[in-house]
Amino acid sequence: MQEEKAIQDAGRLSSKMIYEVVRRDGDEELNRPTASLLWSGTTAGLLISFSVLGEAIFRTYLPDAPSSYLVENLGYSLGFLLVIMGRMQLFTENTITTILPLVARREVSCLMRVLRLWALVLAANVVGAAAAAAFIVWSGTMSEPLLTSIFELSEHATGFAPGVAFLKAIPAGVLVAAIVWMLPAQQGNEVLLIVAITWLIAAGDFTHIIAGSVEMWVLIFAGDLGARAAVFDFFLPVLAGNVAGGTAVFAFLAWGQVKAEVEDPDGEGT
Repeated sequence: MQEEKAIQDAGRLSSKMIYEVVRRDGDEELNRPTASLLWSGTTAGLLISFSVLGEAIFRTYLPDAPSSYLVENLGYSLGFLLVIMGRMQLFTENTITTILPLVARREVSCLMRVLRLWALVLAANVVGAAAAAAFIVWSGTMSEPLLTSIFELSEHATGFAPGVAFLKAIPAGVLVAAIVWMLPAQQGNEVLLIVAITWLIAAGDFTHIIAGSVEMWVLIFAGDLGARAAVFDFFLPVLAGNVAGGTAVFAFLAWGQVKAEVEDPDGEGT
């Protein structure tokens, strides 16, 4: 009962307890109706556009100085704050939350549910990102200097060679998974955690598939990026890198540190 209370309160938790919180969240997500996943995922795709807008606003109005780069990347955190604190479905979060139930059960039925959720959320995120990009490009609400900054950021984000884009996406996947893993132990520090880690993603010039999809769509709608280059040079390499970082690296390392304790209920937490 004491451990159960700790899990519910999400206070000072051991690794085993954090695993249990994240695993239960994953189970809950896997059981959500299709309509809920699609609405939540589309909303997340829309809201993540504020990462691009926030960074572009800083870039537009900060003075031209070497240190401005570090400040402008704080804008990247805005979309992630909206999505994560709003409990929206973001694909890169699901690379750890839904994997923990899978590695614990190792059942084909669980794998199929994971693939279903990933497909639905990824599609919804991309649709939401496309809608946000369409508004940016065609609404006429963006000032010319701001629109220029958005195009500069978009060209940079989508301009890496496929292999480089893949490698840059791995740390981003690890860092988003780290946010998911660390949030249960935070009490009142959630915003600081999200800002710090997502700032690191932007400042490190790492690539994120959903925030990057907004930038990809911006260039597609503007006629500056072809469909083949968008899919094969940007989208698929970044998607693979984020999944590799969030699942193959972080999720399995997180599982490895609690595996013995989970499979041995009498084990001591760390």
